[in-house]
Amino acid sequence: MEYDIKDKLEWTVVFILEFGRKYGLSIKQAFNYLSRFKGIDFIDRHYEYVHTQSFASMVDDIAEYCRRHGGELV
Repeated sequence: MEYDIKDKLEWTVVFILEFGRKYGLSIKQAFNYLSRFKGIDFIDRHYEYVHTQSFASMVDDIAEYCRRHGGELV
């Protein structure tokens, strides 16, 4: 299924804000971390699933995913 790019971007921005809030990061720091450790790529490839989940559970899941790719926040 194809999603509207505006909706996808809005969801991703809110996700980055929530991620940053949980880990005490600015939006720029959160974006850089998620980009470096493949979280943004995961969201892009699996948007169909991730946008149906709560932000709280996705923040935890993506943090774990990033940890497995070398991130050290968790």
